[in-house]
Amino acid sequence: MIVPTLNAAADLPAAIASIAGSPLVREVIVADGGSVDATAAIAESAGARVVVTACGRGSQMRAGAAAAAGEYLMFLHADCRLAPGWASAVTLFMAAPGASERAGYFAFALDADRPAARRLERLVAWRCRLLGLPYGDQGLVISRALYDALGGFAAIPLMEDVDFMSRIGRRRLMSLGVPMTSAARRYRDGGFIRRPLRNLLCLSLYFAGVPPQRIAKLYG
Repeated sequence: MIVPTLNAAADLPAAIASIAGSPLVREVIVADGGSVDATAAIAESAGARVVVTACGRGSQMRAGAAAAAGEYLMFLHADCRLAPGWASAVTLFMAAPGASERAGYFAFALDADRPAARRLERLVAWRCRLLGLPYGDQGLVISRALYDALGGFAAIPLMEDVDFMSRIGRRRLMSLGVPMTSAARRYRDGGFIRRPLRNLLCLSLYFAGVPPQRIAKLYG
């Protein structure tokens, strides 16, 4: 399990707790981008290995994957947590024929009891089915062999998830069916309409060829 972090002390305990006790998780690697809070101490107290690397999820997940020893890699954002039943879904995925040539992702869910959150969840499900573009807050389960063959996550400041999912390709992506719940505060702060529209603008700019470094300035 690889968890990129940056000042994630408030979120990390719940993320690690959601995977604790599963025999599937043989190691937890926290790839930290230079936290100045208690993130590293929390990770180490939970038994995780901390790898300090350059800031940026692409660089962090790349470093975490390089440090991992497993035949399969699983990525989890620090502000996300897995729902009960995730381990069974991942076990079935890995046991299926051709699993080493596919990648799995979780269903997007928000920890907000608002109609706007449910609408956004449905839009994300539609995007995944139609475009084959799950984002990083839906996690990723992928064999080491396929990850390495595709070159892994790019060390770019933004759109590292879109870049990698595009290289995996829609035909090799599979929904695991189990929710991964993401913190909704960024939508409460940025707006349940404004933030998705900004994300859509960034996605459009990326596919139009605008460098991720320039898009990152817009994203903030």
